[in-house]
Amino acid sequence: MEFRDLNTQYNVLKKEMDKAVLDVMSEGNFIMGRQVAEFEKQLADYVGVKHCITCANGTDALQLALMAWGIGAGDAVFIPDFTFFATGEVVSLEKATPIFVDVEEKTFNIDPEKLEKKIKKVVEKGELKPRVIITVDLFGCPANYEELRAIADRYELLLLEDSAQGFGGSIDGKMACSFGDISTTSFFPAKPLGCYGDGGAIFTDDDEMAELMRSYRIHGKGKDKYDNVRIGLNSRLDTIQAAILQVKLKAFIDYELADVNAIAKKYTHLLENVVITPAIPDGYYSSWAQYTIVLPDKERRDGLQEHLRRKGIPSNVYYIKPMHQQGAFAYLEYKDVEDLEVTKDLCERVLSLPLHPYLKDNDIERVVNEVKLYLC
Repeated sequence: MEFRDLNTQYNVLKKEMDKAVLDVMSEGNFIMGRQVAEFEKQLADYVGVKHCITCANGTDALQLALMAWGIGAGDAVFIPDFTFFATGEVVSLEKATPIFVDVEEKTFNIDPEKLEKKIKKVVEKGELKPRVIITVDLFGCPANYEELRAIADRYELLLLEDSAQGFGGSIDGKMACSFGDISTTSFFPAKPLGCYGDGGAIFTDDDEMAELMRSYRIHGKGKDKYDNVRIGLNSRLDTIQAAILQVKLKAFIDYELADVNAIAKKYTHLLENVVITPAIPDGYYSSWAQYTIVLPDKERRDGLQEHLRRKGIPSNVYYIKPMHQQGAFAYLEYKDVEDLEVTKDLCERVLSLPLHPYLKDNDIERVVNEVKLYLC
């Protein structure tokens, strides 16, 4: 059994995938070829924004947004404590200061109430200037953007949507990657829409920011790549990856997103009285980057993972450590941890089960039966 079955996906899409790659090889346009521009338009249309700028990976996408906004030393950037390292890494790369915020126990996403408390503390202390909120659409479920946007507006902060795991999700029909002043996603192979390497994209309705990020992604180019008007990055999406993603995007829209939601629903039905299952609020639609259950304690979480491993069933822990406890952030000497209890608790109790659009009913039943066997 595969945690995320990319081999089956390739076999289903093999004919179209092989042709797409061979077309790139035949045309010889490996960098910024026509497929890149085509894919950017397809993404913008799907999400419902004016501009999509592809780049080399999801981390660069976040960094390019911060660069375009001029975020730097003395700026405070608020991020969830329960997320992948890249969300905070880019803040430190730009010399700004990450401020870690606890998450909601049920959705795993940043807690608006605790966020506002952290903003007020930073304002009262007066050492840093609040500039940006980076939200994360964790495990595929969009964050609470109604409340987050209100907070951002109230304190005149920019909203950066980190939807590396959330592409395809929505709230009342409005798509993930459209909620931020700038939004980003990742095409890492295991993501809901993944390529065969690294890749990322940035979304915005802001014409000026879009042009600035297009410059920053290609060495700060001006009129052309040999006219360099600012210090930038080398962060382009390869044409081959764009071609692969065009094929995958069609499958993603046509059936994969619906299929993975149906599988998640089966998991929830079968496990709802056994473990704490993921909570998707009314009106929200998840793209299910992960199916994450919550166990009673660390001992039983670790024991279940080992039991599943012995039975040949893969599982993963996302995430084993809160952001504020990562060694790379030790320089912050972070002490404001009294309100990060939910994150610390989740890191000891969460476990993600196999999930992908090609998971069969017998595999779902096998996973569920082994979970029940160990816990019950």
